[in-house]
Amino acid sequence: MATDSVGKFIGLLKKSPSDDVFNPWWQVDKQNDIGRNAPAIRRKQLAAYLRKRLGKAKLVVIGEALGYRGGHFSGIPMTSERILLGKKRDVVAALYERRNLHVRVRDGGRRPPLQIIGSIKPRQTSKPKKCPDGFSEPTATIVWGSLLRLGVKPQEFVLWNAFPWHSFDPRRGMLSNRMPTKKERSAGLSVLEVFLDLFACDEIVSLGNVAASQLKQLNVDSHRFRHPPSGGAKLFRQQIGKIVNDVG
Repeated sequence: MATDSVGKFIGLLKKSPSDDVFNPWWQVDKQNDIGRNAPAIRRKQLAAYLRKRLGKAKLVVIGEALGYRGGHFSGIPMTSERILLGKKRDVVAALYERRNLHVRVRDGGRRPPLQIIGSIKPRQTSKPKKCPDGFSEPTATIVWGSLLRLGVKPQEFVLWNAFPWHSFDPRRGMLSNRMPTKKERSAGLSVLEVFLDLFACDEIVSLGNVAASQLKQLNVDSHRFRHPPSGGAKLFRQQIGKIVNDVG
């Protein structure tokens, strides 16, 4: 599987719906981004993330849409800036506890790297005054923490969204989320199809109704799970545990 396929795939993301949809890889969030180079940083981070998983990922997890606390600034679906930068204590601990390593994580200190993107140094693209340590997303924390505690290596699972861009509420601004419309979801189907060609894993998990519906339209079978933060964290951990055991 050639790594240049990742570059072509990221090129597909440029064609996003126009109204009330933010494209983090090609647009600047003027109110919240560190500068005009933020989209380029996010493209590099997404490319490194995907390339690290080509031919290695055994499990695909598909969410609903990119969130402002997650991929909006990290450039990586269901991955917050704090996770990417090693500043999410419980996620870092999940990896090292599983490996039976003693890791001291002090407030304000350096966290051991999770090797989420590997080839480049991760960067924060949100303004520090908005969130000094970067944004944190509940879904990202639950999904990453659960999989790492189960012993799944970062490169052995790949996270994506049925609607790949960030749909926001225009009344509340960029720092908000909303469910993508049916028309918007249709625009994301072709991207999802190409993504699944890149990562042809036997086990696919869909989080919530939107993800499951999009996969169904592509005639792709998936394990349909409740969206974790909506009171479903405990059930998610149980369900994903069974899938991981099957994957081996």
